[in-house]
Amino acid sequence: MKLKYLMIAAAALAAPLAMTAPAQADGGIFVGVNQGNIAVGGYDTVSYFQGSGVPVKGDARYTVKYMDAEWRFSSQANADKFKENPAAYAPQYGGHCAWAMSRGSLAPGDPTVYKLVDGKLYLNVNKQVQSMWLKDIPGFIAKANSAWTKIPDGKRFGD
Repeated sequence: MKLKYLMIAAAALAAPLAMTAPAQADGGIFVGVNQGNIAVGGYDTVSYFQGSGVPVKGDARYTVKYMDAEWRFSSQANADKFKENPAAYAPQYGGHCAWAMSRGSLAPGDPTVYKLVDGKLYLNVNKQVQSMWLKDIPGFIAKANSAWTKIPDGKRFGD
């Protein structure tokens, strides 16, 4: 009987944690309009998490295919890091704007307008939108996580 209650308590504690992380399988990767199938505007997503955190453009020589998009990296080492754990480096909401997603909408994410929050990369459509998003990051992330799960698989801005 004690085991049953322990299992119920563990499930109750885990449930809120499960709802805080966006599901990577939902929605599609934003690849821009008229820029081929290149994710994050060709920026090296690993570079956001290294050194000064300033993103650098990737090189076509170091391309990785992930979720039906091409991801470019500035070095083979960064491409390998991404291959080992893409979810650790891919932007949230498939690279769509985090603020727009909090409103249930898909909008482009600008790879130069970003914020790292709790080890995750979030993009916004522009600096004006980002200034609104910065006012309540946790609240907008919670709303966006919920909205992201409702986006049909593979759906992305511009489709």
